[in-house]
Amino acid sequence: MTLPPLDEVLDRLHVVALPLVARFRGIDTRELALIEGPEGWTEFSPFVEYDDRESSAWLAATLEYGWSSPPPAHRDSIPVNATVPAVPAASVPDVLARFPGCRTAKVKVADPGQRLADDVARVAAVRDAMGPEGRIRIDANGAWNLDEAEHAVRAMEHHDLEYVEQPCASIDELAELRRRIARLDIPVAADESVRKADDPLAVARAGAADLLVIKVQPLGGIRRALDIVAEAGLPVVVSSALDSAVGLSMGAALAASLPDLPYDCGLGTGALFAEDVAAYAAHDGALPVRRPVPDPALLERRAVDAERRRWWAERIARCHALLASG
Repeated sequence: MTLPPLDEVLDRLHVVALPLVARFRGIDTRELALIEGPEGWTEFSPFVEYDDRESSAWLAATLEYGWSSPPPAHRDSIPVNATVPAVPAASVPDVLARFPGCRTAKVKVADPGQRLADDVARVAAVRDAMGPEGRIRIDANGAWNLDEAEHAVRAMEHHDLEYVEQPCASIDELAELRRRIARLDIPVAADESVRKADDPLAVARAGAADLLVIKVQPLGGIRRALDIVAEAGLPVVVSSALDSAVGLSMGAALAASLPDLPYDCGLGTGALFAEDVAAYAAHDGALPVRRPVPDPALLERRAVDAERRRWWAERIARCHALLASG
């Protein structure tokens, strides 16, 4: 795809700050950029701490989605999981109530300042709420070392885990953990080892994961993500990066274009926002595949101040220059 001119991109820019219903990933408000492209609305939302090199892949995805049509779809709705932040166990039923119809829950664990006992209690509360038929996956975001990960998985194995996502940071640790827990029949999923790696295929080549969690913006767009999936040869879960409705639709377009989709996807995170830019949510546990249009009143109400808009515009300009330079 030919890179659109920077002026054209910035002329279509809106920057918003969306409040969350509960603290997630250490933030209470999600700041992100929305751009109205010729093919529809698109999103640029690398977290504010990400550097320009990493963020430029996100911009490539943004421009692809806004300036070209997505690949053909194999399905018109995407089954999604509930997402349970690192809340107290007593708050779990209220969180799950925001995800009606979801048969799977992803539970955040290993949150800074919490103990393994907090994680075990949270997972137990999810199991109690979902019953024996519910599916539970846990996500440590690479926070455990190898021994901590093995201990934690064994502490929660009786809750019938679907898989454990990025329990350790390194590929070597993932491979060794996979060996240690092989008899438990709990798959290991890689997320950060794909989206934050110089080589997103290294974890698959090393035999360090049973499945991959893929996110369209960090991987540089729908088509590049499809190429990675095809070459990796592993089943995948399409997930979000705490995107707005617009970014979630990009993930839904990727999930729809995959020939096989064996797992529920992490694209129901719109339920974590107290207010989003458009009405686009899962119903009966599934997200429709379509492009939402932001509400102008919401864009205005949630718009950031001039200084923050300038910060995002300058960030986009730097990332655009990196893409233009190859």
